[in-house]
Amino acid sequence: MAGLPPGLLIRTAKQVWTTLWQTMMGQMAPSGKGGDYQRPESAFRHEIALDSTYPPAAHRYRLIVGMGCPWAHRTLVARALKGLEETISTIPVVPSPDEGCWLFETPFRGCRTLPELYRQAQPGYQGRATVPVLWDTQTATIVNNESAEIIVILNAAFSEWASRPAVDLYPAALKADIDQWNDRIYHAVNNGVYRCGFAQTQAAYDRAVTELFEALDAIDQALAQRPYLCGDTVTLTDVRLFTTLFRFDVVYYSLFKCNRRRIQDYAHLGPYLRRLYQLPGVAATCDIEAVKRDYYGNLFPLNPGGIIPSGPDLEYLTAP
Repeated sequence: MAGLPPGLLIRTAKQVWTTLWQTMMGQMAPSGKGGDYQRPESAFRHEIALDSTYPPAAHRYRLIVGMGCPWAHRTLVARALKGLEETISTIPVVPSPDEGCWLFETPFRGCRTLPELYRQAQPGYQGRATVPVLWDTQTATIVNNESAEIIVILNAAFSEWASRPAVDLYPAALKADIDQWNDRIYHAVNNGVYRCGFAQTQAAYDRAVTELFEALDAIDQALAQRPYLCGDTVTLTDVRLFTTLFRFDVVYYSLFKCNRRRIQDYAHLGPYLRRLYQLPGVAATCDIEAVKRDYYGNLFPLNPGGIIPSGPDLEYLTAP
């Protein structure tokens, strides 16, 4: 190889790496014909209700979470805001960069990996084994693995045992407003950062990054008029947005190429992020070292060297 012309060597290496990159990205982040990332649907969508197979109960259900995952982080924030830490315990998992799946820190029900538990809950299961998971210890199965639905469940089903039962993150009077914000935030921001980071064409990236910052600009303007997106009280919309904003300057700005502007540089989004971070119990759900480890250390196609950056300094989150 040393005797090859530099141009030929570079072109050959680039062609080989591009082919490998596209193969790995296709497995990690499926895309459409235009190179746009398409997130698969969650498979388990049961509710917890008095008249269902899964009735509300203290200490019956557990949350399986990865601390670096923003979707799992949502459930931890909702659990903290309601004061359900004593009612619903957690089971931690960590991502394996070599196996491409979540691993239990301590084997659970004889399972070393999360895919094994999914197959235990549903024999023959071939879908994605994602977090969060709301697990029922009584029937030994998965109740729900869709974070947007789990946080609704946590808000409504366990108030009898919550230390802050008066907290209502999805009040009836605000549901229409909450749902409208949720739709826009999911597409443009929550999933939008992934559409930027996992885009496989320039056009797909350009679409995603434009929609992302148009949404962030609109949110910033809305927050000029009120402390939270739907008014004077925190709602599920804020919970869903918070876990993306918390990771933005640390991961998405650089690794996912969302680098037009940092969240802390916005006039209203920056203080809003601090306001949410300082709500009772929220800071305890935030593990920035796990976030950096899971993204920079495990997303090989985006960071082949696996080098984890030392910064940034997050002391600004504790400022007034």
